[in-house]
Amino acid sequence: MVNMNHLMKQAQNMQKKMQEMQEKLASEEFTGISGGGTVEVTINGKGEFKKVKIDPEIVSKDDVEVLEDLIVASFNDAKRKSEEASEGGMSDMLGGMKLPPGMKFPF
Repeated sequence: MVNMNHLMKQAQNMQKKMQEMQEKLASEEFTGISGGGTVEVTINGKGEFKKVKIDPEIVSKDDVEVLEDLIVASFNDAKRKSEEASEGGMSDMLGGMKLPPGMKFPF
């Protein structure tokens, strides 16, 4: 028979590890780059926008749409990096086990 106390302790340990991983990811920053490095967007592990860096050489009132597109592309690149770090941390915590399709961390 399975020892319930042992199972509860394992569940508590996993919960603690998940919380630690979330806190660690929240403090990390991910920078997305587009336009050959002319636009950079930085977000934290929670997906919160932290800063944007734009090369002054590309700023032109005639190219506002291009600049807007580059900012969006940079943000999406940073968000992808953040999600990959989160999924990698979850995979490590679960001993390499993958989450079911469509299930993302945090749950």
